[in-house]
Amino acid sequence: MRGLPRARRRQGKIDRRDTPTGIRRSASHAVSSLHRRTNEGAKMPHANGLPTVVALATGGTIAGQGSAGKATNYRPGQIDVNTLLQLAAPDFDLANLRGEQVCNVNSDDITSEHWTELARAINRLAADPDIDGFVVTHGTDTLEETAYFLNLTVKTDKPVIITGAMRPATATSADGPMNLRQSIALAGNPLARGKGVLVVFSDGIFGGRDVRKISTIQTDAFSANDFGCMGYMVDGVPHIFNAPVKPHTLATEFDVEGLSTLPSVAVAYFAVDADPAVLRFHVDRGARGLVIAGAGAGCYSTPWNNAIVELEETGIPVVRASRIGAGLITHDDFYRGNLIDGSDLPPQKAAVLLRLALTRTSSRTEIQRMFDTY
Repeated sequence: MRGLPRARRRQGKIDRRDTPTGIRRSASHAVSSLHRRTNEGAKMPHANGLPTVVALATGGTIAGQGSAGKATNYRPGQIDVNTLLQLAAPDFDLANLRGEQVCNVNSDDITSEHWTELARAINRLAADPDIDGFVVTHGTDTLEETAYFLNLTVKTDKPVIITGAMRPATATSADGPMNLRQSIALAGNPLARGKGVLVVFSDGIFGGRDVRKISTIQTDAFSANDFGCMGYMVDGVPHIFNAPVKPHTLATEFDVEGLSTLPSVAVAYFAVDADPAVLRFHVDRGARGLVIAGAGAGCYSTPWNNAIVELEETGIPVVRASRIGAGLITHDDFYRGNLIDGSDLPPQKAAVLLRLALTRTSSRTEIQRMFDTY
C-alpha cells in the first residue's frame, strides 16, 4: 500500500506530534530503556532459555503512521525498530531481542545499496554463536524482491524471516504487530533453520524465492501462486509442510562482500502496440541486461523480436519472463537469438537474478545455467 507523496514523508524519525497517544505511551518504556542498548547491539534482558533474535528494520507500512484509525494516506517509515518491537512483544516473552535500524524508508525507495548492506549485516551478525535468527521488517511493495535477493546472498543457515504490514501502525486492527510477533517466534525456532529466507505474512509462511505480493489492499497480501505456502504460524508455533528445492543461502555462488551496488538491469513491459524503441532506450541509458515482461508465455511482437535480436548481437543478455504471474517459461525456437529463459520467475525477480549473475559473468550460457539452477 502506498503512503503520501515523497515530498511529504519524513524518513528515519518519529514526529511525536503525529504519533497517537496509545502508541506513544505503550512504547515509551521500550524507547527509554532499550534505545541505547539496541543501538549498541546489546541484548534485551530476558529469562534464560529464550532464543536470541536480531530485528533489522528498513521502514515501510509496518513502521508507518497517519490519522488515527485510518489505513490509507499515511507516511511509511516513521516508527523506529525499538517501538516496533515493543508493539509486537511488549512482554519480551518470545526471544532475547536486539534491534538495528538499517534504514527507514518506503520500500519503493529501497535500492541495491540497501540490499547489499542488509545482506552483509546479516552475514556479519550470523557469525555470533549467541544469535539464533533474524527478522527483517520491510515495506510490502518490494518485499518479494528483497526476499529473493537475500535468499541468494545470505551466507547462513540460521532463520532469516521477512515481514511487513498492509496497514500502518496507527490504523485500527493494524496487522504489523502480529506479523512481527509471528516472525520473531519463527526466527527463534530451529524448524526454520536451513530453509532459506522465509516470509511470514497473515499467518502464512512462504519461501523467499516463490513469494509474491498479490493484493494492493487485503491484509492477506502474499502468496506463492502455483507452489502454495510452506506452512502456517499458529499462536507462535510453526507448522511447516514443505521446503524449498532450489539452492539458497549457503548453497549459492553469489557473494556480496565487496559489492556496494549491482549492475543495472531494465524490465521492459510488452503490451499491444508497445514501441520496441524502449529496449534501445534502456541500453543507451546504461542497462547491462534486459528482462522482458512478455504476454502469455513470455511472448511479444515481431518488431520487438527484431529489436531484441539486434541487442543480443551487441552482447546484451535478454531474459524472457511473463507478466501473467503463474506458469513457466521454456525454450521456444520461434524466438530468434540467444534469449535466456526466465523459468517461473516473475519479471521483477528475474531482474534480481540477472543483476547478481552479471556480477559473475556475461556469458549467456552461464546466465541460463543460473536461471535453471536458482
